[in-house]
Amino acid sequence: MKRLMLISLVSFLAFAQTQEASAQIFSTKLKITVLNDLGNVVEDARVTIYRNEADYIKETNAVQRYQLTDRKGRVTFKNLETRSYYVIVRKGDMDNSDGGEIISELSKGKVNKANVVISDGV
Repeated sequence: MKRLMLISLVSFLAFAQTQEASAQIFSTKLKITVLNDLGNVVEDARVTIYRNEADYIKETNAVQRYQLTDRKGRVTFKNLETRSYYVIVRKGDMDNSDGGEIISELSKGKVNKANVVISDGV
């Protein structure tokens, strides 16, 4: 009986660890690629995401610290909730204020992808 209890306990702990590891591996992510109005990737653009329009407008309470795009124009935000997000992207005189401010609801446990175009508004 003790042996059966021990095997059950070990099996349960192994299952719990697998579930925890799975949750970490399959977290909800948002990969954003920033492009200019000519379709070229933009390196070192500052990308910030917000939960709601009020925070987006005031530029307060960012979901996570801003990120700078890499040489391929990409950033990845990890461990996100499955919801829509507002995004602000800026580099110099360019930003995304001409559209592309909201990312539709993310799919849980996936790498969600979005392109954001920035321009100088001219």
